[in-house]
Order: sequence, then structure tokens, then C-alpha cells
Amino acid sequence: MAVLPVLCLPHPVLKAVTRPVGVIDDAARALATDLLETMQASPACVGLAANQVGSTRRAFCVDVTGHKKAVSCHGAFVLFDPKLLVARAPQTAREGCMSVPDLTGNVARATEIVVAGTTPEGTERVIEADAFEARAILHELDHLDGFLFLDRVTSVGDVFQRVKYR
Repeated sequence: MAVLPVLCLPHPVLKAVTRPVGVIDDAARALATDLLETMQASPACVGLAANQVGSTRRAFCVDVTGHKKAVSCHGAFVLFDPKLLVARAPQTAREGCMSVPDLTGNVARATEIVVAGTTPEGTERVIEADAFEARAILHELDHLDGFLFLDRVTSVGDVFQRVKYR
């Protein structure tokens, strides 16, 4: 399909609440493919929400395969209309975001979660995740509700310039 440009702040679609996908049709499956291809083409990217590529649909992808902080790892997946069922054991850690390319921040997120959604094949999927994978999923869920990690930091002292490696 396509590697899409990722929107950055202050683009208004990043602060909008996404709308349900509902029926999984060809357009939804194309969105899933575009999300995965865009994520995979973006260095160090472990997740991407539909509104980050300009779609107002409730969908995201995640893949923490090979990440040093990952414990659980469900490989690359896309969920449509995801719902958070369980969230516990919050912990603060540093996050970054492709839509906020110059900053990182300390954010408290649950480290044990259960999320359910629909796959591009139209089946219901329940994912139990922990550690870094849980953080990545919650980060993407926030995007779908119009939140960025900057909305979750508790003070200006928890926001940092992103380190650029050569």
C-alpha cells in the first residue's frame, strides 16, 4: 500500500477523538497495511495510531519485537476499535513520539494491561501485555482519544529535548 507521512504537533487531527471503524472492509484493511508499513519504515518506531497519518478512524498498530525493554511481545499487530479492559501497576518511564519529534517525557502508565479489539481479518482479539508492550499500547490508545504523551507528564520538569544520535 503506502508509507504515509506522520503528522506533527500542532496538527489538529492529533487532538481529535477518533471514530469507530465498525465494519472491517477493504478501506479498513488498507489502513491497517498503511499503518504497519509506515511504522516499519520509521526507525525506532514501535507503534502508530491512525490519526498520526491523518485518518480519523479508531485503529493502531504496535510491534515491540526485539526491543530491549519488551517482556511480552505479540509481534506486529493492528487493532480496530480497541478497548482497554484492565490496567494496573503504574510505573513512570520516558516516552517519545513520532508526532512530537523533538521531545521526550516521563509518563506514568500501567505495566500490566488487557486490551480487546478487532483484527484486520475481522476477528476479536484480546491481548494481555506487560512492561514496554503495555506502555506502547497505552500510548497508541491515548492517540485515539486525542491525547499526546505531553498531556500525561506531571510537570514541565518531566519534558526533555530528544537526544539525537549520529
